[in-house]
Order: sequence, then C-alpha cells, then structure tokens
Amino acid sequence: MPDPRHPKFPASIVTQSQPFSPPGHIPNPHAFRRLTDDERRASLEDYLKHWQKGHDLWIFGYGSLVWRPEFDFIEQRLALVRGYHRSLCLWSRINRGTPEQPGLVFGLENGGSCRGMVYRVAAKHVPDVLDELWKREMPSGAYVPRHLSCHTQHGAVGALVFTMDKTKDSYVRDLQTHQLVDIVRRAHGTYGPCIEYVIETNRALKDAGIHDRKLDDLVRHLNGAAPS
Repeated sequence: MPDPRHPKFPASIVTQSQPFSPPGHIPNPHAFRRLTDDERRASLEDYLKHWQKGHDLWIFGYGSLVWRPEFDFIEQRLALVRGYHRSLCLWSRINRGTPEQPGLVFGLENGGSCRGMVYRVAAKHVPDVLDELWKREMPSGAYVPRHLSCHTQHGAVGALVFTMDKTKDSYVRDLQTHQLVDIVRRAHGTYGPCIEYVIETNRALKDAGIHDRKLDDLVRHLNGAAPS
C-alpha cells in the first residue's frame, strides 16, 4: 500500500482547492481550537480509569484504524458495535484538511450498528499506544472515548471506541451526497487527501468482508461524479 503521506490519486478525481464556504445550515468548520497538552493528557487519564492496569486492551477501529492502525497489536478480530453507526460527521482541520479547507472523517453517531476491527494491545504497551493514539485521534477533543462491548466471532470484548461528541463545532450532519463529494475531493491535510482516507477505508472494509452501502455509494460518486 502506498505511503498515506505521499498518495498518488488520479488528478481526475481530485478537485483543485477553491475558497470554502460551508452550507448555511451547518456549524462553521473554520471555528477550531486544538486541545492543549494538559487537556489531552487529562482526557487520556480519564479514559484510563476504565483500564485495569496489567491487562491487555482492545481498541475498535472503524475508519483509518482499519487500514492504518500504526500501533503494535497481538490479535485482531472482526467486530460489531451495537447502538452506533459509521458516518462522515466530523470536520477534519489537521489530518485530512485545514481550517481554511476542512475535510471530513468518520465518527460514530447514535443508532444502528457498526462493523469494524478490534485490536488487542499487550498490557505493557497500552500507555505508550494510547498516548500516540490520543495525539492522532483527539487533536481537538471531538470524540468521546468510551469503553463499549464489541461482539466478535469468539465472544464479546470490552474495547476503546471513539464516538462523536455532538456538542462540538466539529460535528456536522445532514450533508447531501453532492456536498460530501465536493468537500472530500477538495480537502488535504497532514496525512494526505481526504479522498484517499474515504476510498482506502472503503477498500479495507471490503477486504475484511464488511459492506457499508452508504459508503459504497459515496465512493461510486467520488470515482465517477463530476466535481460540483
């Protein structure tokens, strides 16, 4: 797989950046504040209250963690989380966009269910893995880290799951397909273009035997629809 930081996507499906104007019915994605180091550490320490020191920890991935976890694990399984569904509902102003040209990344919204991958991290590596994971996933504190039951072929496991914090300005809902296509085609962040994030997530899910019809439909539009 190509290095995500140096993607090579066809120019035909990547739209050149133009001034961004969010639809009037959604929060302004330009409003952005990065968590301070102290705030991020406090968030991590709050989650660690759920972890029993000396025990392995499961982590649930449903977006880029499916194809680029970037941490060592000793086991992985297909898993189902009930009560939440995958959605492109989070403005990305760092990893897959900028404050001026925000992208979109996945969050978990209430309702339905979500299939993804769970990874078991050895107890001795948990503190270091979570420290790096918090830097990657929680730059603005837009997720609520929860400890949820994930159902696998070999039984349920309790895992760290990043769910969407709907109180944040980073949360966005009710975008139409043409708006999603336009935003995803244009945005590019420190990890690369937003379109790569969406397409690679879809590909990894399919490779794992997971089918997300809404995501499949969006990718078809990204690959074939004319830019708006």
